[in-house]
Amino acid sequence: MNPLLDFSGLPRFAQIQPEHVAPAIEKLLAECRELVAYLLANGKTPSWQNFVAPLEDAHERLSRAWGPVGHLNAVMNSPELRAAYNNTLPIITQYYAELGQNLALFDKFRALRNGAEFETLGATRKKVIENELRDFRLGGAELPEDKKARYLEIQERQSELSSHFSDNLLDATNAYTLLVENKDELSGLPEDALQAAQEAATAAEASGWLFTLKAPSYMPVMQFANNRALREKMYRAYATRASDLKPDGTEHPQGVARAVPAAEAATATHWDNSKLMDEIVQLRGEEARLLGFANYGELSLATKMAETPAQVVEFMRELAQRARPFAEKDLTELREFADKELGINELHSWDNTYASEKLREQRYAFSEQEVKHYFPEDAVLKGLFSLVETLYGLHIVASIAPVWHESVRFFDIRNALGILIGQFYFDLYARSSKRGGAWMDDAITRRRLDSVIQTPVAYMNCNFSAPVGDQPAVFTHDEVITLFHEFGHGLHHLLTEVEDLGVSGINGVEWDAVELPSQFMENYCWEWDVLCGMTRHISTGEPLPRTLFDKMLAAKNFQSGLQTLRQIEFSLFDMLMHSTFDAGGAKSILQLLDEVRAEVAVLIPPEYNRFPHSFSHIFAGGYGAGYYSYKWAEVLSADAYSLFEEQGVLNPDVGARFRAEVLAVGGSRGAMQSFAAFRGREPSIDALLRHNGLA
Repeated sequence: MNPLLDFSGLPRFAQIQPEHVAPAIEKLLAECRELVAYLLANGKTPSWQNFVAPLEDAHERLSRAWGPVGHLNAVMNSPELRAAYNNTLPIITQYYAELGQNLALFDKFRALRNGAEFETLGATRKKVIENELRDFRLGGAELPEDKKARYLEIQERQSELSSHFSDNLLDATNAYTLLVENKDELSGLPEDALQAAQEAATAAEASGWLFTLKAPSYMPVMQFANNRALREKMYRAYATRASDLKPDGTEHPQGVARAVPAAEAATATHWDNSKLMDEIVQLRGEEARLLGFANYGELSLATKMAETPAQVVEFMRELAQRARPFAEKDLTELREFADKELGINELHSWDNTYASEKLREQRYAFSEQEVKHYFPEDAVLKGLFSLVETLYGLHIVASIAPVWHESVRFFDIRNALGILIGQFYFDLYARSSKRGGAWMDDAITRRRLDSVIQTPVAYMNCNFSAPVGDQPAVFTHDEVITLFHEFGHGLHHLLTEVEDLGVSGINGVEWDAVELPSQFMENYCWEWDVLCGMTRHISTGEPLPRTLFDKMLAAKNFQSGLQTLRQIEFSLFDMLMHSTFDAGGAKSILQLLDEVRAEVAVLIPPEYNRFPHSFSHIFAGGYGAGYYSYKWAEVLSADAYSLFEEQGVLNPDVGARFRAEVLAVGGSRGAMQSFAAFRGREPSIDALLRHNGLA
């Protein structure tokens, strides 16, 4: 049996092969089309049971077959799997686009909405139907036939471009390596980073120390390497990934961006995302205008909490105004320190992280590397799970499941009675076959099937350093924060109590509220009562000293002004590019970013910096005209956490209330309703400013 067609339990990762993809998806698409045709032809008055439920069942099967394919493409990428994914993606995209334009299907949902049964349905099912009607309108169901055809073309092309954007970035990241043969050039680098680089060189059958652009290899160089030329070389390579420039700053030969097989990586000229970005933005604008919106920003916000692009831009500019004095102070201090203490009289982009770390060490008398030794993986996971058990009355235990890589772990979440309520995978380490960053995705969503509740399952993925030698994996405090963040997303999916698929877990949650549970969890990484129980020095076994924690806490908002402006820069660039920017006009995407930086940034990178070419969030990750969501949701998360600060950060009663009013309800009601139900009022920006030291 094709493993992608087995829905009896967890995905059968050990058996899934690229050749399974097309037959499984084609079979399921044929079944879906046959069902739609039947539902439209049977003449029955549409009801939940005879119309919505069968559609949900069929589309869930399709999702549960395609989901593992997309997941594997992101975490175990190979030429064969990539080809299978990219060849199948257009037919999946076409099907959903056709579905969204099916006027007869839309009429059936409208008949259900206007029929007698609708008033007898619960609020959750009403919300599912209202969302469906909205999505039909946004999917072009009411367009004339000629415009429907163009809409379908746009959807298919956008999917193709986004996939190629990710492929190009992964290939460009993997293609660059830097071999250092003289250890004297590596002074300042921590021993674990040196050992990992030496092991990488050995694996490549080379002598010396091999560095890559993957975060666990790249970041220690930028943070600790005393060799300024080495930092500059690595920075330039990283800043020009998947662009029109080579790592040495020279231009690539002009050509169409392409995905180059791994066997050609050593001789490949480039994987340039320039033309892909231009076309993606142009197509999004055309899509929006087809649907009657002035721009893609308006279309994007039709399903979000924010109402207009102008409102988002105003929010970002107001926050920038608040943060700018702090950022200017941060930069002045950094420049003065670099000049006086490091002999760097002109601070460049490849110096910022290094000088910041040195300033932090001097000012607060500790280093990130010192802190890192207190966070071995097993202690961190134990502390994370203990926190969740305290807040929500849960038990998390290791379990067994088919996995895609030997380092992946699997866990059960059980309630106080021992009943299974959710499961999740942890894939925490970086590798060449895995895309960068950290993310959560759903594998199975909670729903009711007759008298049985389907248990939700989540994937949680990071790109941390794997264990080196006989030492366990150790995490920086920033990586601990990232882990807590992704686990917050996971809890949002896993602790839902909604029983209807369309609004269960993270389904149906407004995109600019989806970061609320994840950013909420980050706050616990700064609580002594949580942190002290999740540390163990890898050499001495001692827990994190309170004196060191106090130094970390004092440094918590170190350069928060600079960090805040950086996020505002990305958010403002994203929204302006999708609202007021004329894609394909006289001004380029890079020129737009330059204008945004001139307005809000105090740190300006070199001219060759090609940040947009690796901005996967907005070009390939669903955050187009939505990157502002991180700051928007941070207002909600900081304000929500302030209730815990008032009543006890480990208070299980407040935890139960947060679980019931935010995590459990999923998308079954508006995010603002859920926030107000928990907090007792509308959100305030005060807690965010206080938490970030910007008050």
